[in-house]
Amino acid sequence: MSSAQLYDTIGATYTATRRTEPRIAAQIWAALGDARTILNVGAGTGSYEPPDRHVLAVEPSALMRSQRPADAAPCLVGSAENLPFDDQSFDAAMAVASIHHWPDPIAGLREMRRVARRVVVFTHDTSDTGWLHRFWLTRDYLPEVANLLVGRPSVTELADAIGARIEPVPIPWDCADGFFEAYWRRPEAYLDENVRRGISVFTTVGQDAEQRAVHSLRDDLTSGRWHERNQALLDLEEAELGLRLLIA
Repeated sequence: MSSAQLYDTIGATYTATRRTEPRIAAQIWAALGDARTILNVGAGTGSYEPPDRHVLAVEPSALMRSQRPADAAPCLVGSAENLPFDDQSFDAAMAVASIHHWPDPIAGLREMRRVARRVVVFTHDTSDTGWLHRFWLTRDYLPEVANLLVGRPSVTELADAIGARIEPVPIPWDCADGFFEAYWRRPEAYLDENVRRGISVFTTVGQDAEQRAVHSLRDDLTSGRWHERNQALLDLEEAELGLRLLIA
């Protein structure tokens, strides 16, 4: 399933749980530096687009484009691998939590590098599988996630493709953006169908794996087993679960 097809399937309630997390936004916007013109690639519904810059968005999914707010940046139909712009057309190009859906991430990054003088990408370090064991959801309930990482380019390969440096992105315990790892200290959230529909992982692993994980998690929350296993998390303000910024 292509990125556009995936989000045309699952994106109907995307804005209910997926929104800009201010602390992550601050890190992304700082990485953009003094860029005034910005291309947002795989822009979705417009989260993380800086409000004080001139932004143009590119998004392949019609359903996602339809949910962009009326005052959001203008949005074109397109994909990262074939950006319809001249070389160095923008001060910066950004991509937020979308590169893992691109058919050819390396080609997409090189296109961003071609059309912009600076590139900022919010992604995940798939080469560091240690987070699979640190994150209780993948370790104890959804091991199928490991299979989704097979064959993906490592974060080092992505960075090398555009000469980027890598910066860690911690996840606050009360993260406003409901991506896959966001509820690491709020396990009850994963029992909510609306939360799961805003997370592409659950659709990708399939209904059987999703329902098994939900039932097991519900049982462990009811019995207290989840809290026994993860007591150490409850006093943490943020977690390191493999999220990264590539900055070139």
